[in-house]
Amino acid sequence: MLLAILLPFLSFIVRGKIITGIICFILQITILGWIPAAIWAALSLQNERAEKRNEKLICAMQENKNF
Repeated sequence: MLLAILLPFLSFIVRGKIITGIICFILQITILGWIPAAIWAALSLQNERAEKRNEKLICAMQENKNF
């Protein structure tokens, strides 16, 4: 999360979203664009974590259904 706030473009690149990272870097170059870029990266990270959590819950529910 700290990486998403301090270096938003790098947060995207580390997660394998190269094009999004480049777009974020272009936004981040301006002083005013840094804040929206940091918010975008943090929200994106939160959404990705939520999706993984939901996938685990769905798999657990499907496994319990088979018993």
